[in-house]
Amino acid sequence: MTNLDSVGAAPTGAGVAAGVVSIVGAGPGAADLITVRGLRALEAADVVVFDRLVEAEVLDLAPTSALRVPVGKGKGFGVAQEEIAQLLVFHARSGRHVVRLKGGDPFVFGRGLEEVEALDAAGLEHDVVPGLSSALAGPALAGISLTDRRYAASFTVLSGHRADDESYDWSSVARSADTLVVLMAASTAAAVCRCLLAAGRPADDRVAMISSAGRLEQLVHRGRLDEVALDGSPFLSPMTMVIGAAAAAHAVIGVREGWDVRVDG
Repeated sequence: MTNLDSVGAAPTGAGVAAGVVSIVGAGPGAADLITVRGLRALEAADVVVFDRLVEAEVLDLAPTSALRVPVGKGKGFGVAQEEIAQLLVFHARSGRHVVRLKGGDPFVFGRGLEEVEALDAAGLEHDVVPGLSSALAGPALAGISLTDRRYAASFTVLSGHRADDESYDWSSVARSADTLVVLMAASTAAAVCRCLLAAGRPADDRVAMISSAGRLEQLVHRGRLDEVALDGSPFLSPMTMVIGAAAAAHAVIGVREGWDVRVDG
């Protein structure tokens, strides 16, 4: 369990009013893509409890005096969800304004709702600040319209972590929408594409993989479903994968001066 003494001593004495927890979506990465409300919450923070993919420039929006507590997760490592909830409760009961900062949107493949439930159970005040999910931002910043009327009328968002889950209904996913957006698939892109091929998606379905969306180092790689099933992703996390005819779009959209958009495939 987390040693709470190592993350800052709580105020002592009677009459300390409980603080508040703001569960904030940081957006896809760049600091200027956080919402205005998220920025205001960060600027008022006493404690920031943040995930692995939250960029340093976003953390810099909090006061220099704010305590910063990393609780990131990855394959084979990370802080347990119960410990994160315990941290939020501890600091809020100490009278602090706590910002729980999560990449993207806290309720899109995040555990924002579990954290809200833990705060409710502790009787603590909280609010939720939605963030711009990489499921939407990544494709848009790569010039891909998920529902371009020429190619698609629907899209489905799924987790790449389910690629090795034999109980997952890939047949339903493959038929669910014209465009598929796969998050958290940097290490499972090949497996996801193999599952979709086996479930009936065509081999020549177009695939776009967007790395570090919205940042100066953004890269886009394009190919076919059968090619990615063999080769996987050329990128490490964070990466967003788009599958379907809409992924073939080649519009180039710059978000800031000097942004170098390189496209493979």
